[in-house]
Amino acid sequence: SRRLNKMKHGAIIIAGSGMCNGGRILHHLKHNVWRRETRVLIVGYQAYGSTGRKLVDGEEYIRIHGDPIKVAAQIDTVGGLSAHGDQNDLLDWYGKFRNKPPVYMVHGEKKAAAAFKERMQERFGAEVTLTEPGLKVDLREL
Repeated sequence: SRRLNKMKHGAIIIAGSGMCNGGRILHHLKHNVWRRETRVLIVGYQAYGSTGRKLVDGEEYIRIHGDPIKVAAQIDTVGGLSAHGDQNDLLDWYGKFRNKPPVYMVHGEKKAAAAFKERMQERFGAEVTLTEPGLKVDLREL
């Protein structure tokens, strides 16, 4: 992976981090997104505030490891390839639990999460918590 950062041309790098917020993708972006000859293909949904969303939205600079990096690469997107089900799929899945366990939502945008929480409560009477950074849950107490 580190040798890829030294390449000057002719590479296709496939890196996984759904929204470009962690892992090796950050190093690949840091070493390449400032180059005009680079093309970045974003596949799937990018949440507001994520590095991937900033690229899709055309921001001139992104922050990687605290450093501002100019975006000169061409950014393209392919939609409709989300790796998980939608709200209806998740409701159907949760509905199959005999004992409806508490739910801690740790993913998604606040507005959509709040709407999903409401649907779960209406349909199942589920105990749903919208999490915030720093929340601690002792799973032994559940």
